[in-house]
Amino acid sequence: MTKVTAVKDNRPQAKKNIIQVAREFFSEYGYLGTSMSDLATRLNMTKAALYYHFAGKAEIFKTVLDEAFAELSQGLTEAKNAKTAEQKLENVIKSYLQFGDREKNLTKALVLKLAPHDTKIMDHIAELRRQILDLIQPVIEEVLTSKKINKPVDSYTYTLLLTGMMDGLLLEYSIFKQKVEPDEIVRTVMAAMF
Repeated sequence: MTKVTAVKDNRPQAKKNIIQVAREFFSEYGYLGTSMSDLATRLNMTKAALYYHFAGKAEIFKTVLDEAFAELSQGLTEAKNAKTAEQKLENVIKSYLQFGDREKNLTKALVLKLAPHDTKIMDHIAELRRQILDLIQPVIEEVLTSKKINKPVDSYTYTLLLTGMMDGLLLEYSIFKQKVEPDEIVRTVMAAMF
């Protein structure tokens, strides 16, 4: 009788390794500065092996973005577990800033190094951003209601202002290599907004 040895399927681990290396490359060099050859060399595999796991660089980039935005979404969802609306918003801002600080290179790469003609990728990023805004907007609405603001305020615009302000701060801190102090920024943002 012949003994059959089970062969372990390493495809999930290989994909995980590809994503990890790709995340580092996209963070450091941006989408345009990263090639499939770069990834294959770093992973010590052939380009054909990369194409076995992913259809191309765009698919890898989308997967990296999905993973990063899922982490951000989870942090924002957990941040909303507070008693008051104001505490929820403070936690959301802090979570957003902490994520942005951790992923500053990826954020900077998205803002500064992505070609505008990559419409599929830009559309994908826009959809991921919409999902993040959808997590933050209800908290903004809750704070606006709790503050009893008498003037009509568009919560969506308020949400865009908040995320735009935080994105700008994160970019500036990254460019100037400054340490992000989430607690200090939260106090300043809350004072400025309300």
